[in-house]
Amino acid sequence: MPELIINGPGGRIEARYHHEAASDSPIALILHPHPQFGGTMNNQVVYSLYYTFVQRGFSVLRFNFRGVGRSQGFWDGGPGELADAASCLDWLQLVKPDAKFCWIAGVSFGTWIAMQLLMRRPEVDGFICVAPPSNLYDFSFLAPCPSSGLMINGDKDRVVPTASVAELCGKLKTQRGIKIDHEVVPGANHFFENKIDDLDKVVGGYLDMRLANAAKDREKAKEREKEREAARERERQREKEEAGQAPAEDEGGDDE
Repeated sequence: MPELIINGPGGRIEARYHHEAASDSPIALILHPHPQFGGTMNNQVVYSLYYTFVQRGFSVLRFNFRGVGRSQGFWDGGPGELADAASCLDWLQLVKPDAKFCWIAGVSFGTWIAMQLLMRRPEVDGFICVAPPSNLYDFSFLAPCPSSGLMINGDKDRVVPTASVAELCGKLKTQRGIKIDHEVVPGANHFFENKIDDLDKVVGGYLDMRLANAAKDREKAKEREKEREAARERERQREKEEAGQAPAEDEGGDDE
């Protein structure tokens, strides 16, 4: 888990990065909870998400927003933090330009920033939102939400009621071609204290399902391409045969 410093718009950004050797390994960016309420990249839920992706072969980056830990700068209420996240995703994509998938995950306040980044980056294939503060922040910019993903919260969360998250998911599900899954972890509070294992199971299961479906889609795409190439080859062969059967032109002139 190499420590690193990324040059961000507000100064140095402190980060941790797990690198996979495969050039096409998928990538994931993890965003932490609210900086003014103790949120850091070492939050236990952030750490859990980080390793859930690592265990599935992702190259993963987590970082501290400006003003947190060794990251320079000052709290900006959202715009600066979004710029930090965009810089970190840029760095991750430079390190892994051939990544076959790009995912983003956030915890609480981090989900609000993650979803704004999602709207600006069409290359993001999926997302995980843990305890999205749908009752505290405006998520109406997700219109339409460009990628499918998972929203998960605890039924004992006193900060973000389950009904609020369910309402947000219900609105997003109406967007064409996008599926937003919503899972509720019984007994979990906003910080998933003593429920991290349950969170791991839900997030891991969702990722496994999405990755398996993506693998099937890739195989289907390969088969379709093979069929198209075979059809093109048959057409080329037919054209050659027709050209060979065409009568030769009369090269002799009329007798005088």
